Formats: sequence, structure tokens, C-alpha cells
Amino acid sequence: MRAAPLLFALACLAAVPARADSCDALTARVIRVTGASLAGRAEPGAVFRAADADRMSLDCRAPARIVIGSVERRPPVGWFTLVGLAAEALGRARLRDAQVAALNLHQDSLLAEAPMQARVGNVALRCETGERAVGLAGFVSLCVVERRDAHRRKGGVVRKAALPWTPAPG
Repeated sequence: MRAAPLLFALACLAAVPARADSCDALTARVIRVTGASLAGRAEPGAVFRAADADRMSLDCRAPARIVIGSVERRPPVGWFTLVGLAAEALGRARLRDAQVAALNLHQDSLLAEAPMQARVGNVALRCETGERAVGLAGFVSLCVVERRDAHRRKGGVVRKAALPWTPAPG
């Protein structure tokens, strides 16, 4: 009977590094797929340097998300490719589908002056433009790639709408 509390305590302690390991594995996957380099750790995630973005960060808390920002109102094509690669790294979405969705969401956000969202495979994309409510000072274009449950509908873009939203902190 005395061993049961000890085993429970050891099991709880073993669970903590497993979460860190899973975040480390996700960080490594993001680096491998996007070509970004690690700029530092920001618990519970990481911050990256990427040639096509002014900001790129990973939040490993569920649901995991990657925030990609640009100081440009109309970012270069490489920025949209980076969003697509982030979607591929985070939720194994098809690069081309996510890239096109991000470009369309960005254009729609410029026209509607509102945040836009779409779903591509296992990820949700939310993009916003303009200095009004991006939530991150200095960024004019922002896309958030968020992992969704794999058991939900798979395939191409399934929803696009203007939404009031605030990006995750960090």
C-alpha cells in the first residue's frame, strides 16, 4: 500500500518532461518544415527567426498555434508560403491549400477591414490586416495557424468568415 502513493508521485513527475518533450518535438518539426531558426524559448513555446516574417512564434498549449506577423500591409509571397509551411508543420495541412487560403484571407481582410478565418485540413487559419486591432504593436499583417482535432472534417477550406477575435498572447 505504501508503494501506491510513491508510484503516483513518480508518474506525475514523469508527465512534466513528456509535455516539454512534445513541445521540443513540435519546435523541431516547425524548424525542419519551415526552415526558420530558433531565436529562443518562450514558455510554453518558442520564438523563431524566419526570412519572410518579422515575427514567428509557437505556443505549444492546446490547441497549439503559430503566430506569423509582418510589418507590411501587403507582405511578399514568401510570407504566405511561410504561413502554408507553418500549417503543414502544425497540422499536416497541404502547403498549397494553406498558402492559397492565407493569401485569400489576407486579401479579404484588407477589403472587409475585419479578421477572416478558414479551415484547411487539421488547421484553422485566422488572418488580420491593418493597425486597428492586430493586438501586436507594430504589426500590420498577422496570421495565426491553429491546430484542430484530427477527427474533424478533412479536406480543403471549409469556412471563411469575418470574426471578432484577439490573437493569443505572446
